[in-house]
Amino acid sequence: MKLVEIYTDGACSGNPGPGGYGVILKSGHRIKELSAGYKNTTNNRMELRAVIAGLEALKEKCQVKIYSDSKYIVDAIKNGWAERWRANNWYRNKKEKALNPDLWDRLLRLVENHQVKFYWVRGHAGHPENERCDELAVDAAAGKNLLDDE
Repeated sequence: MKLVEIYTDGACSGNPGPGGYGVILKSGHRIKELSAGYKNTTNNRMELRAVIAGLEALKEKCQVKIYSDSKYIVDAIKNGWAERWRANNWYRNKKEKALNPDLWDRLLRLVENHQVKFYWVRGHAGHPENERCDELAVDAAAGKNLLDDE
């Protein structure tokens, strides 16, 4: 099975506000960058969209290492929170709805198609791929023809 490393970051100017994501996929000597910007969104949605975009770019079942500076995503996956939210009809507890269930549902389905491990990296700490993903995300958020985040 092919090994792919995916580095991700999301950015938002205001929260909510215009946002974007950046992704780097590495497999062997191949490197691919992805990004997109959205009109009115949140930072967490951009972090989620980054991971989703990286996984959706894969054309076959892969062994995947995902590197994100989002504790929201890494902890929710590693600790099983997102799966529990889904099992509880997108409630975090008896009274509190989980945020972003549309994107969590997409992400969980994608993760099930691959062998995925998530790793947290400190943001803005000189990690070259994280810095590049941040640059892609910020540029996408400041771009023209921003998408609607539905």
